[in-house]
Amino acid sequence: MNVLWIFAHPEPRSLSGALRDEGLRALRELGHDTRLSDLYAMRWNPVVDGKDFRHDGEQRLIVGTSSQRAYTEGTLSEDIRAEQEKLAWADALIVQFPLWWYGMPAILKGWFDRVFVKGFAYGVTGPDGRTLRYGDGALSGKRAMVVLTAGAPEDSMGPRGINGDLGQLLFPLQHGTLWYSGMSVLPPHVVYGADRLSPDAYRARADELRQRLRTLPTTEPLPFRRQNGGDYDERLVLRPELLPGRSGLAVHYV
Repeated sequence: MNVLWIFAHPEPRSLSGALRDEGLRALRELGHDTRLSDLYAMRWNPVVDGKDFRHDGEQRLIVGTSSQRAYTEGTLSEDIRAEQEKLAWADALIVQFPLWWYGMPAILKGWFDRVFVKGFAYGVTGPDGRTLRYGDGALSGKRAMVVLTAGAPEDSMGPRGINGDLGQLLFPLQHGTLWYSGMSVLPPHVVYGADRLSPDAYRARADELRQRLRTLPTTEPLPFRRQNGGDYDERLVLRPELLPGRSGLAVHYV
């Protein structure tokens, strides 16, 4: 497989940096081809601005409900096109980051904002005119997996933990971005208590990551419902006969 690894941590000598190196080495030993986008090392600009889009020789930013329409109306800046070329090449995407304030670092959010533009990652239609998203998007056929480090202990990120259920915390990324654009999303690989690992615990976590990467081509994805699979009505609301009386994010899993 061709695997693109997106890394968003400012310190290359951190636990995250060590796990990244372990993961890339494991993938290469398994015969996969890899590419790395180290966002901090690249000094990636996370801000969408007028320099991103060129049209008829001029720079401009298209504003409105979909400011990213510029993908289909002009030519993207070189740094965005380079990342899109990596994504087009990749069969699988690894997104690695530390959990900061219940979300991803701003530099990574900005990578998605600038790279996943209309006409590339969303905003495409099928032969029947229906919009292709939530499992049928432009990036369908690719796999994606989150590699996450969190300072909190595992129990505190469970269904009754004070930090909230991890699956719900990651829902905007895994369902609203990766699955939205068509990628099959694998269960995340999470290192809990990341700020206090002993050397032995680190070796165990590194072994677990290597094992997850061995099964990257075969692991069953998260069972998200497809938008166009018949489970949602014309308003994109789950049909009443499915899980009647239930609500919340869990209803969007089969």
